[in-house]
Formats: sequence, C-alpha cells, structure tokens
Amino acid sequence: MATSEPKGAESGSAVTLENVSKIYELGEPVHALDGVSLEIPRGSYTAIMGPSGSGKSTLMNLVGCLDTPTEGTVVVDGQDVSALNDRERTTLRGTTVGFVFQTFNLMPRLTALENVALPQLFQNVDRDVRHERARELLERVGLADREDHLPNELSGGQRQRVALARALVNDPAIVLADEPTGNLDTDTEDDVLDLFADFHGAGTTMVVVTHERHVAERADRIVHLLDGKLERIESLDDDRRSSGEASH
Repeated sequence: MATSEPKGAESGSAVTLENVSKIYELGEPVHALDGVSLEIPRGSYTAIMGPSGSGKSTLMNLVGCLDTPTEGTVVVDGQDVSALNDRERTTLRGTTVGFVFQTFNLMPRLTALENVALPQLFQNVDRDVRHERARELLERVGLADREDHLPNELSGGQRQRVALARALVNDPAIVLADEPTGNLDTDTEDDVLDLFADFHGAGTTMVVVTHERHVAERADRIVHLLDGKLERIESLDDDRRSSGEASH
C-alpha cells in the first residue's frame, strides 16, 4: 500500500537524501550534486570529505535547510524540506539544526552568554529561561567564567566553544560543523573535537565537513564526495579494527 510518509520519517533517521541533485545555472548548468542518496542515522557522527568542488558545501546547505534540491528529496528530522515554504524551512532550521562555522560567526557586540542565548530569542523563549540554558551550556564547554566576555576577549578555541554551545542551545536534532577546526591550533583543535565527541556520546547527531583526515577520523564514518557524486562511505570502526588505528 502506498504511503505519503517521507522515508526519513519511517526510518527515524536524522537526515535522508534520496536521489538528490542540485543544479546551478551559471551561464551553463553546473551539477553541484548529482543523484546523491544518503542516510544519516539519528545519533551518528558523520564526516564529509572531498576535494574543492566535490559538493560538500552544497550538501551542507541542503541538510541545513538553507537551500532546496533541484531534484530528489531531502528529509530532515522527518520533514520533507522541499515541501516546506520559506517560513516553515526557517522554523525547521531554527529548531532542528545547529550550525558551527570555521569563522565562529559570533555577534561581536554580544557577550558569550548573549551569543549562546541568541537562537532562543528568535524562538520567543523567556529571557531568564534562555539565559539559564546558555549558562548551563557554557559550563558544559568549560566557559562558565567567561559568560560576560565579548568575542574579541576570547581565544579562538574559546570562541569555537561558544559557537558550539550556541549550536546546541535549542537542543537540535543535528549539529552541522563546517571546517570547525580550520582556524585553531593543534591543542585547541583537540579540545574542540573532544567536546564534539562528548556531545555525540550524549546522543547528538554530528555532521562535520572537513578536508583534514585526522579530524574526519573522529567520526563513526566518512562520506566521500567527488564531482557531486557519492564516491563511497568509509566505516571507521571497520578501518580501525583492520588497521589498528594507524597513525595519519
């Protein structure tokens, strides 16, 4: 019997892409994604890798409800993104997806506390409630004593911790991190990736776009893109069992 339920709703996946293509008209058609089908299980930790122009950013934008596919279906937390209007996609993005960027994207005139609380302001959450939630998350990322600091008073690692706390403030179904360690030194990078692992261990679905192999190896699996197509999916559990976590 036919059903109108999207596949992601049936499977309980955080994200499901079915035969997704994205074509940009730049004088001539450019296939940024070409027939990609992918399932991101709820509670998983997925890394996405590929050379420049492979479709990583386009995939991130589709999963993050920032764009819609030219063809195919994108289901996020059980909702078909293509079937939503702009307001509905904005609502889904605000409540279901948390973003972490390479350049942090913090509001320079807001304190750490205010930056973390900001997404809940857009959800009309009471001030005391959103500040309480922001304080809780700042404590979890080790910045309880920095809540009144502006971004320019924080180190790069501290700013990325604030950005991670902000991404988590609405308890999203999925966190998308785009090159989140690109501006960090090695020690700070390890600290941030340890935090990613902690939140993943607590049940958060993590998707990290990176060009760094050692960053991707923190995930459960790596999705490899090439020329807009899904090249392969690498299970890191299998890889580690067979190679003994060979050094990179």
